[in-house]
Amino acid sequence: MPEFDQDYWRQHWREAGADRQRGGSAPNPYIVGETEGSTPGTALDAGCGTGAEAVWLASRGWHVTAADISPEALARAAERAASTEAADRVRWVEADLTTWAPDARFDLVTTHYAHPSMPQIAFYDRISGWVAPGGTLLIVGHLHTPHATEHQHGHGHGHGHGHQPPAEASATLADITAILDDAEWQVVTAEERTRTVEGRAAPLHDVVVRATRRR
Repeated sequence: MPEFDQDYWRQHWREAGADRQRGGSAPNPYIVGETEGSTPGTALDAGCGTGAEAVWLASRGWHVTAADISPEALARAAERAASTEAADRVRWVEADLTTWAPDARFDLVTTHYAHPSMPQIAFYDRISGWVAPGGTLLIVGHLHTPHATEHQHGHGHGHGHGHQPPAEASATLADITAILDDAEWQVVTAEERTRTVEGRAAPLHDVVVRATRRR
């Protein structure tokens, strides 16, 4: 079982240093579709990697806190943002999201393929507590399948070179929605999706959940 700690992610991003596709990738298509029409407010990108989603949100008026455990990824993310008009709307935070906690709640909390050093569902439950009343939780993760045994470096939004994520870095739709109590959450999107990525032979099997906090 991989240890998804800071040493792991430091090594991962060092090895990915020459991967231009990863550094210049477009935002995940699910965040584009799931936030379309939303009124910009405050957002947290939990496990932001090289910042594609954070910069995209900021370019649309969101004030974004983008947190990641890897200083290498954050340096690349800040470099990406510096060339945009959205740079002053993103705050980059080096943080271990299994122990760090924000000092305020957000109108949007989102995560894309983050692999924490804690159980995946526990991580989603933890970050859900950072959503403000009326705010949105958007989870994009690796779908747990019978073949989820080989690790891909999916933290870079699906541009990995392996085949499948390991079981501990994936989740089922039922497990995610089970943590969202009906009294507190309205689940808007709960889907298993498959998509292809240019330059990657195998399709990505994703789980996408969007929910609004009632109170």
